[in-house]
Amino acid sequence: MADHRPRRPQFRSPAEMEASAGSIAGPAETSEAAHETAAVLVGRGRASQDPQVRERLVRLVDEVGVATVAELWSEQPANSLPGALWRIYLIREWVQRDPAGVSADYTEGVRHADVAHAVAGAAEPPGPEEIRELGDAIVRGVYGGDLAVALERAAAFCQVVSVGRAHRADDRDGHDDLGAAYATRTAGSLVTTAGDLRRAAGLWRQGKLT
Repeated sequence: MADHRPRRPQFRSPAEMEASAGSIAGPAETSEAAHETAAVLVGRGRASQDPQVRERLVRLVDEVGVATVAELWSEQPANSLPGALWRIYLIREWVQRDPAGVSADYTEGVRHADVAHAVAGAAEPPGPEEIRELGDAIVRGVYGGDLAVALERAAAFCQVVSVGRAHRADDRDGHDDLGAAYATRTAGSLVTTAGDLRRAAGLWRQGKLT
């Protein structure tokens, strides 16, 4: 009879890792590693009562670099745990790098998407520092709260920014057509990300986000 018990993540010793250093992982191995690391991080973070451990997880990208996190998770489907984590951390990295620009888009978006703003939970007024804190708070919720709520807050945040960015793009028409086109295109991408995060939240509630 087949054993359907969930597998424990398998961690290799330094000697085993060194022995395989010259090999190139295939798609299956890469996907397995992505899912295992995501499951371990979320499991340990949510099990820990140490606020310092959780704060280190919030600042994961700061410590290991966005390229390392991208290599682990960026190619995974949006409806998977590593794919959802990648989007959450990417949002935080984005607001850390450009808090003023994101704040301007968000502030404009609040005028047209007040319901999504309420879900996102940004402080008033949503200036650059408030937006940076919101990015941290969303990631913090992955490990210290309801992960589905964290995903929904991230989705709402993307929704507000996308609306604001689209409206600000309209203001550039006629004098900055390239900038307007870029803003419109990225606003559309944010709408897609918002939908991905909302679906991930639903899957988490069903116990299907792995």
